[in-house]
Amino acid sequence: MAIDLAQAAKEKGIRYFLISYTDLFGVQRAKLVPASAIKAMAKAGAGFAGFATWLDMSPANSDLFAVPDPDSLIQLPWKPEVGWLAADLWMDGKLVEQGPRTVLKSAMAAAAAMGYELKTGVECEYFLITPDGKTVSDAADTADKPCYDQLILMRRYEVITEICDAMLQLGWKPYQNDHEDANGQFEMNWEYDNALVTADRHAFFKYMVRSIAEKHGMRATFMPKPFIDLTGSGCHMHVSLWKDGQNAFEDEAGELGLAPIAYNFIGGVIQEAPALCALTNPSVNSYKRINAPRTLSGATWAPNTVTYTGNNRTHMIRIPEPGRFEFRLADGATNPYLLPASVLVAGLDGIARQTDPGKRLDINMYTEGHKVKGAKKLPLNLLDALRALDKSAVLRAGLGSSFIDSYLKLKHDDWNAYSRHLTQWERDNTLDC
Repeated sequence: MAIDLAQAAKEKGIRYFLISYTDLFGVQRAKLVPASAIKAMAKAGAGFAGFATWLDMSPANSDLFAVPDPDSLIQLPWKPEVGWLAADLWMDGKLVEQGPRTVLKSAMAAAAAMGYELKTGVECEYFLITPDGKTVSDAADTADKPCYDQLILMRRYEVITEICDAMLQLGWKPYQNDHEDANGQFEMNWEYDNALVTADRHAFFKYMVRSIAEKHGMRATFMPKPFIDLTGSGCHMHVSLWKDGQNAFEDEAGELGLAPIAYNFIGGVIQEAPALCALTNPSVNSYKRINAPRTLSGATWAPNTVTYTGNNRTHMIRIPEPGRFEFRLADGATNPYLLPASVLVAGLDGIARQTDPGKRLDINMYTEGHKVKGAKKLPLNLLDALRALDKSAVLRAGLGSSFIDSYLKLKHDDWNAYSRHLTQWERDNTLDC
């Protein structure tokens, strides 16, 4: 039974609600609604001018209404008088097909019709930087190999523990926090769940981290590659498919503990990987991470080839233990809803077609990848990825042509805006051509 938001406000001391939705570019949009008005808003939704956000709309369109999902309610741990609500988008009495949360829910409904439930867990890497964005916030964080450094981690104890305490309070079951491979970079992990629950939490996590960082005089960024000489920020997603309460991917007798259906799912993801990039690596900057040279630490921690393996971090897909796989392609700019939706659609198609993922590779792709023949390379830039998405019949059918067309339109505009930008590199290398 859905939560009565007006009653919840009285019981929890909530004075205001943030009715929030995530647009196509992953930006969170919200209206701040007093608790006295939440009963009406819960039914009709909060009104927006959709064209003013990253949605494929114009001033001629009707009002956009964000109808909150009561079950998504999160009381801000650092400001408990405010409740956050994920919302679904409606216009003219119909769900907006291009809404990212709607896209995920539709993909999950298709899976449910086949008896499946997608469960995911995400590893969100981010940097703590100075407010002007020019450097990492800790001037002493300069080691060539800072990963897991205890001293550096503890210098950010107040920020990290405030975020982790918030997740504990919210019941997310966080289980570890660490300093990552780049200077100023951190990662925090919480328990996996139903893919929609994880996506809502992923969206809120990014808002929470930024808010708490600002409270401590810092800035948090999930930008894929904010510093060219440092390891970029990924958003690795752990994937399992469940049926009748059991993990359908797990098979003790299977290779690496995976059932044949899991390999078919992986095969579908491999088949669609270049097109998936447009959604899992959605920014111009994304391709500075997945096609990066080695950093000071010795590795990029990101794939550039479409391959899978066992417990080996140099491939696009890693099978760390029975019953799940890790999709290592996505980065910090990925939309929390479009990431699981696109992987689910590709994987279900792989199951339907019984797609063979090919031979597992157990080599170090960073040092021996050049020896592999026939493995597909990932796109070199956003334009190549968008073209691959445009050609993908699987993703168009599974995610909806309306969404695909809208996404491609806005992202091509994004690419064209970037292409019109004159860089200093061009001036340095072309003035005397």
